[in-house]
Amino acid sequence: MDVTIKAIETKSVLSKSNLPVGDYSVNPYLGCPHACKYCYASFMKRFTGHPEEWGTFLDVKYWPAIKHPERYAGKGVFIGSVTDPYNPYEETYGRTRALLTELQGSGAEISIATKSDLVLRDLDLIKTFPNARVSWSINTLDESFKTDMDEAVSIGRRLDAMKAFHDAGVRTTCFISPIFPGITDVKEIIQRAKEQCNLIWLENLNLRGSYKSVILDYIQKKHPSLLPLYREIYTRNDRRYWKLLDAELRAYAAQIGLAYVTNDDSMTRPIDAPPVIVNFFYHEQIKKSARKDGARHAGAAGS
Repeated sequence: MDVTIKAIETKSVLSKSNLPVGDYSVNPYLGCPHACKYCYASFMKRFTGHPEEWGTFLDVKYWPAIKHPERYAGKGVFIGSVTDPYNPYEETYGRTRALLTELQGSGAEISIATKSDLVLRDLDLIKTFPNARVSWSINTLDESFKTDMDEAVSIGRRLDAMKAFHDAGVRTTCFISPIFPGITDVKEIIQRAKEQCNLIWLENLNLRGSYKSVILDYIQKKHPSLLPLYREIYTRNDRRYWKLLDAELRAYAAQIGLAYVTNDDSMTRPIDAPPVIVNFFYHEQIKKSARKDGARHAGAAGS
Protein backbone atom coordinates (compact mmCIF):
# COMPACT_ATOMS: atom_id res chain seq x y z
CA MET A 1 0.00 0.00 0.00
CA ASP A 2 1.31 3.45 -0.94
CA VAL A 3 1.72 5.84 1.98
CA THR A 4 1.75 9.63 1.70
CA ILE A 5 4.47 11.07 3.97
CA LYS A 6 4.41 14.63 5.26
CA ALA A 7 6.65 16.41 7.78
CA ILE A 8 4.81 18.58 10.30
CA GLU A 9 5.96 20.86 13.10
CA THR A 10 4.28 20.51 16.47
CA LYS A 11 4.24 22.85 19.44
CA SER A 12 5.00 19.95 21.77
CA VAL A 13 5.21 16.18 21.69
CA LEU A 14 4.27 15.21 25.25
CA SER A 15 0.77 15.76 26.59
CA LYS A 16 -0.77 14.99 29.95
CA SER A 17 -2.73 11.78 29.79
CA ASN A 18 -5.63 10.01 31.46
CA LEU A 19 -4.32 6.65 30.28
CA PRO A 20 -4.01 4.03 33.03
CA VAL A 21 -0.48 3.27 31.79
CA GLY A 22 1.06 6.74 31.95
CA ASP A 23 0.99 10.32 33.18
CA TYR A 24 1.95 11.56 29.71
CA SER A 25 1.41 10.22 26.22
CA VAL A 26 3.58 10.68 23.15
CA ASN A 27 2.88 9.96 19.50
CA PRO A 28 5.89 10.77 17.29
CA TYR A 29 3.72 10.24 14.20
CA LEU A 30 0.15 10.91 13.09
CA GLY A 31 -1.40 8.03 11.20
CA CYS A 32 -0.11 4.48 11.02
CA PRO A 33 0.87 2.45 7.94
CA HIS A 34 0.05 -0.86 9.65
CA ALA A 35 -3.51 -0.18 8.42
CA CYS A 36 -5.15 -2.48 10.98
CA LYS A 37 -8.73 -3.10 9.91
CA TYR A 38 -9.97 -2.85 13.51
CA CYS A 39 -7.93 0.21 14.53
CA TYR A 40 -9.85 2.53 16.86
CA ALA A 41 -7.17 5.21 16.25
CA SER A 42 -8.65 5.79 12.80
CA PHE A 43 -10.78 8.42 14.57
CA MET A 44 -7.67 10.65 14.25
CA LYS A 45 -8.64 11.45 10.67
CA ARG A 46 -11.29 13.89 11.86
CA PHE A 47 -8.66 15.98 13.69
CA THR A 48 -5.99 15.97 11.02
CA GLY A 49 -7.90 16.88 7.87
CA HIS A 50 -6.76 13.74 6.07
CA PRO A 51 -9.37 12.47 3.61
CA GLU A 52 -7.23 9.45 2.74
CA GLU A 53 -8.02 5.92 3.82
CA TRP A 54 -6.60 5.05 7.23
CA GLY A 55 -3.17 3.48 6.81
CA THR A 56 -2.30 5.43 3.67
CA PHE A 57 -0.89 8.59 5.29
CA LEU A 58 1.77 9.32 7.87
CA ASP A 59 2.65 12.73 9.32
CA VAL A 60 6.19 12.82 10.70
CA LYS A 61 6.39 15.08 13.74
CA TYR A 62 9.17 17.53 14.50
CA TRP A 63 9.03 19.37 17.81
CA PRO A 64 11.09 21.90 19.80
CA ALA A 65 13.63 20.37 22.16
CA ILE A 66 12.04 19.13 25.37
CA LYS A 67 12.76 21.70 28.07
CA HIS A 68 13.85 20.43 31.47
CA PRO A 69 13.39 16.71 30.77
CA GLU A 70 14.16 16.06 34.44
CA ARG A 71 10.64 17.24 35.24
CA TYR A 72 9.45 13.84 33.99
CA ALA A 73 11.44 11.92 36.58
CA GLY A 74 9.24 9.19 38.06
CA LYS A 75 6.45 9.97 35.61
CA GLY A 76 4.97 7.39 33.30
CA VAL A 77 5.38 8.27 29.62
CA PHE A 78 3.34 6.11 27.25
CA ILE A 79 4.68 6.08 23.70
CA GLY A 80 2.23 5.02 21.01
CA SER A 81 -1.37 5.56 22.13
CA VAL A 82 -2.69 6.32 18.61
CA THR A 83 0.20 5.31 16.36
CA ASP A 84 2.91 2.68 16.25
CA PRO A 85 6.12 4.50 17.21
CA TYR A 86 8.08 1.76 15.43
CA ASN A 87 6.19 1.75 12.16
CA PRO A 88 8.48 0.94 9.19
CA TYR A 89 9.18 4.63 8.49
CA GLU A 90 10.78 5.05 11.90
CA GLU A 91 13.83 3.37 10.36
CA THR A 92 14.15 6.37 8.03
CA TYR A 93 12.94 9.29 10.15
CA GLY A 94 13.97 8.16 13.64
CA ARG A 95 11.50 10.35 15.53
CA THR A 96 10.94 7.80 18.29
CA ARG A 97 14.67 7.41 18.76
CA ALA A 98 15.02 11.20 18.87
CA LEU A 99 12.40 11.31 21.63
CA LEU A 100 14.13 8.59 23.65
CA THR A 101 17.46 10.36 23.27
CA GLU A 102 15.97 13.60 24.58
CA LEU A 103 14.44 11.84 27.59
CA GLN A 104 17.45 9.64 28.37
CA GLY A 105 18.68 10.27 31.89
CA SER A 106 15.52 12.18 32.87
CA GLY A 107 14.20 9.42 35.12
CA ALA A 108 11.01 9.09 33.05
CA GLU A 109 9.42 5.64 33.17
CA ILE A 110 8.57 4.76 29.59
CA SER A 111 6.04 2.30 28.20
CA ILE A 112 6.09 1.54 24.48
CA ALA A 113 3.29 -0.12 22.50
CA THR A 114 4.17 -1.63 19.13
CA LYS A 115 3.55 -4.37 16.60
CA SER A 116 7.10 -4.22 15.31
CA ASP A 117 10.52 -5.71 15.89
CA LEU A 118 12.24 -2.48 14.80
CA VAL A 119 12.18 -1.61 18.50
CA LEU A 120 15.13 -4.01 18.85
CA ARG A 121 17.28 -1.27 17.31
CA ASP A 122 16.79 0.78 20.48
CA LEU A 123 17.08 -1.99 23.05
CA ASP A 124 20.28 -0.62 24.60
CA LEU A 125 18.75 2.86 24.81
CA ILE A 126 15.47 1.64 26.29
CA LYS A 127 17.34 -0.38 28.92
CA THR A 128 18.70 2.85 30.41
CA PHE A 129 15.21 3.98 31.50
CA PRO A 130 13.92 2.94 34.94
CA ASN A 131 11.05 0.45 34.87
CA ALA A 132 10.89 0.55 31.07
CA ARG A 133 8.27 -1.66 29.47
CA VAL A 134 7.51 -2.69 25.90
CA SER A 135 4.26 -4.34 24.79
CA TRP A 136 3.44 -6.16 21.57
CA SER A 137 -0.10 -6.63 20.27
CA ILE A 138 -0.67 -10.27 19.38
CA ASN A 139 -4.18 -11.57 18.81
CA THR A 140 -3.43 -14.69 16.80
CA LEU A 141 -0.68 -17.18 16.03
CA ASP A 142 -2.21 -17.71 12.58
CA GLU A 143 -0.10 -15.66 10.18
CA SER A 144 -2.79 -15.78 7.47
CA PHE A 145 -5.37 -14.18 9.78
CA LYS A 146 -2.77 -11.64 10.88
CA THR A 147 -2.16 -10.75 7.23
CA ASP A 148 -5.90 -10.31 6.69
CA MET A 149 -6.02 -7.84 9.58
CA ASP A 150 -2.84 -5.72 9.38
CA GLU A 151 0.33 -4.92 7.46
CA ALA A 152 2.67 -5.07 10.45
CA VAL A 153 5.48 -7.61 10.80
CA SER A 154 4.74 -11.27 11.38
CA ILE A 155 3.63 -12.65 14.74
CA GLY A 156 6.82 -14.70 14.84
CA ARG A 157 8.97 -11.57 14.59
CA ARG A 158 6.96 -9.87 17.34
CA LEU A 159 7.42 -12.84 19.66
CA ASP A 160 11.14 -13.00 18.93
CA ALA A 161 11.49 -9.30 19.79
CA MET A 162 9.54 -9.83 23.01
CA LYS A 163 11.89 -12.63 24.03
CA ALA A 164 14.97 -10.51 23.30
CA PHE A 165 13.71 -7.71 25.54
CA HIS A 166 12.64 -10.11 28.28
CA ASP A 167 16.03 -11.84 28.20
CA ALA A 168 17.67 -8.39 28.46
CA GLY A 169 15.77 -7.64 31.67
CA VAL A 170 13.22 -5.21 30.25
CA ARG A 171 9.60 -5.66 31.34
CA THR A 172 7.47 -7.00 28.51
CA THR A 173 3.75 -7.29 27.90
CA CYS A 174 1.90 -9.60 25.56
CA PHE A 175 -1.20 -7.60 24.69
CA ILE A 176 -3.78 -10.08 23.39
CA SER A 177 -5.88 -7.49 21.64
CA PRO A 178 -8.33 -7.37 20.15
CA ILE A 179 -9.74 -10.79 20.94
CA PHE A 180 -11.87 -11.88 17.98
CA PRO A 181 -14.71 -14.11 19.21
CA GLY A 182 -14.37 -17.62 17.88
CA ILE A 183 -11.07 -16.81 16.14
CA THR A 184 -8.48 -15.69 18.69
CA ASP A 185 -7.16 -18.70 20.62
CA VAL A 186 -6.27 -16.91 23.85
CA LYS A 187 -4.99 -20.02 25.62
CA GLU A 188 -2.65 -20.84 22.74
CA ILE A 189 -1.16 -17.35 22.83
CA ILE A 190 -0.75 -17.43 26.61
CA GLN A 191 1.03 -20.76 26.38
CA ARG A 192 3.35 -19.43 23.67
CA ALA A 193 4.22 -16.15 25.42
CA LYS A 194 4.15 -16.89 29.15
CA GLU A 195 7.87 -17.62 29.47
CA GLN A 196 8.90 -14.32 27.90
CA CYS A 197 6.63 -11.66 29.34
CA ASN A 198 5.73 -10.06 32.65
CA LEU A 199 2.15 -9.19 31.84
CA ILE A 200 -0.52 -10.67 29.60
CA TRP A 201 -3.25 -8.17 28.86
CA LEU A 202 -6.60 -9.27 27.48
CA GLU A 203 -8.90 -6.90 25.60
CA ASN A 204 -12.06 -7.70 23.72
CA LEU A 205 -12.80 -6.60 20.18
CA ASN A 206 -14.92 -3.45 20.24
CA LEU A 207 -16.65 -2.49 17.02
CA ARG A 208 -17.86 1.01 16.29
CA GLY A 209 -17.67 3.65 13.60
CA SER A 210 -16.46 2.97 10.11
CA TYR A 211 -14.59 -0.23 10.87
CA LYS A 212 -17.60 -2.08 12.34
CA SER A 213 -19.00 -2.85 8.89
CA VAL A 214 -15.51 -3.72 7.62
CA ILE A 215 -15.06 -6.41 10.27
CA LEU A 216 -18.60 -7.76 10.00
CA ASP A 217 -18.22 -8.01 6.21
CA TYR A 218 -14.95 -9.87 6.74
CA ILE A 219 -16.62 -12.32 9.12
CA GLN A 220 -19.44 -12.92 6.68
CA LYS A 221 -17.00 -13.68 3.86
CA LYS A 222 -14.26 -15.58 5.67
CA HIS A 223 -16.00 -17.04 8.76
CA PRO A 224 -19.71 -17.20 7.91
CA SER A 225 -20.43 -19.74 10.64
CA LEU A 226 -19.46 -17.08 13.20
CA LEU A 227 -21.77 -14.39 11.84
CA PRO A 228 -24.68 -15.22 14.20
CA LEU A 229 -22.31 -14.91 17.18
CA TYR A 230 -20.97 -11.56 15.96
CA ARG A 231 -24.51 -10.27 15.42
CA GLU A 232 -25.42 -11.26 18.97
CA ILE A 233 -22.41 -9.42 20.38
CA TYR A 234 -22.19 -6.40 18.13
CA THR A 235 -25.78 -5.83 17.05
CA ARG A 236 -27.72 -6.99 20.11
CA ASN A 237 -25.02 -6.02 22.66
CA ASP A 238 -25.11 -9.50 24.22
CA ARG A 239 -22.14 -9.87 26.59
CA ARG A 240 -22.60 -13.51 27.51
CA TYR A 241 -19.70 -14.57 25.29
CA TRP A 242 -17.25 -12.35 27.20
CA LYS A 243 -18.56 -13.48 30.59
CA LEU A 244 -18.11 -17.12 29.63
CA LEU A 245 -14.64 -16.45 28.22
CA ASP A 246 -13.68 -14.60 31.39
CA ALA A 247 -14.70 -17.59 33.53
CA GLU A 248 -12.92 -20.01 31.19
CA LEU A 249 -9.67 -18.04 31.20
CA ARG A 250 -9.78 -17.53 34.96
CA ALA A 251 -10.01 -21.30 35.39
CA TYR A 252 -7.24 -21.84 32.83
CA ALA A 253 -4.94 -19.38 34.64
CA ALA A 254 -5.46 -21.28 37.90
CA GLN A 255 -4.73 -24.53 36.10
CA ILE A 256 -1.35 -23.31 34.80
CA GLY A 257 -0.47 -21.45 38.00
CA LEU A 258 -0.79 -17.82 36.84
CA ALA A 259 -2.52 -14.98 38.66
CA TYR A 260 -5.64 -13.63 36.96
CA VAL A 261 -6.79 -10.12 37.84
CA THR A 262 -9.04 -7.41 36.46
CA ASN A 263 -7.93 -3.90 35.42
CA ASP A 264 -4.65 -4.05 37.37
CA ASP A 265 -1.36 -3.02 35.80
CA SER A 266 0.73 -5.11 38.26
CA MET A 267 3.95 -3.16 37.70
CA THR A 268 5.20 -3.79 41.24
CA ARG A 269 5.82 -7.52 40.87
CA PRO A 270 9.43 -8.74 40.64
CA ILE A 271 10.64 -8.74 37.06
CA ASP A 272 11.54 -12.44 37.25
CA ALA A 273 8.09 -13.46 38.57
CA PRO A 274 5.66 -15.40 36.34
CA PRO A 275 3.37 -13.17 34.28
CA VAL A 276 0.04 -11.88 35.52
CA ILE A 277 -2.99 -12.21 33.25
CA VAL A 278 -4.95 -8.95 33.30
CA ASN A 279 -8.52 -8.90 32.03
CA PHE A 280 -9.40 -5.54 30.48
CA PHE A 281 -12.72 -6.70 28.95
CA TYR A 282 -15.08 -3.74 28.54
CA HIS A 283 -12.31 -1.47 29.80
CA GLU A 284 -13.04 1.57 27.63
CA GLN A 285 -10.80 3.94 29.62
CA ILE A 286 -7.83 3.05 27.42
CA LYS A 287 -9.62 3.94 24.20
CA LYS A 288 -11.45 6.98 25.60
CA SER A 289 -8.22 8.37 27.00
CA ALA A 290 -6.34 7.61 23.80
CA ARG A 291 -8.95 9.55 21.86
CA LYS A 292 -8.55 12.57 24.14
CA ASP A 293 -4.77 12.33 23.92
CA GLY A 294 -4.92 11.98 20.16
CA ALA A 295 -7.10 15.07 19.88
CA ARG A 296 -4.64 17.02 22.02
CA HIS A 297 -1.70 15.89 19.89
CA ALA A 298 -3.51 16.78 16.69
CA GLY A 299 -4.49 20.15 18.12
CA ALA A 300 -0.88 20.90 19.01
CA ALA A 301 0.27 20.39 15.41
CA GLY A 302 1.06 23.44 13.34
CA SER A 303 1.95 23.90 9.73
